[in-house]
Amino acid sequence: MEENQNHLTLFGTDWCPKSAALRNALQTAWVDFAYHNVETDETAAAEIKAQYDGELKFPVVKLEDEYLKNPSWQVLRERLKEKGLL
Repeated sequence: MEENQNHLTLFGTDWCPKSAALRNALQTAWVDFAYHNVETDETAAAEIKAQYDGELKFPVVKLEDEYLKNPSWQVLRERLKEKGLL
């Protein structure tokens, strides 16, 4: 799985409103990120399952080596600011 230069990845599904909301917020803020649909990308699904005892969770944001399960935009925005990505 190829990561982007900022090491920000959103794992979600196309039908999940929370995944869509985070994807839209990141795009609106002009944050560079990679998106992986965990229902169609087996490698992405395996990565998430490895983090959560075999369970498929979404949305999950991977920020460098940190996994944030179902973060609000406010929480994610603060983490992005701390990392100098926003």
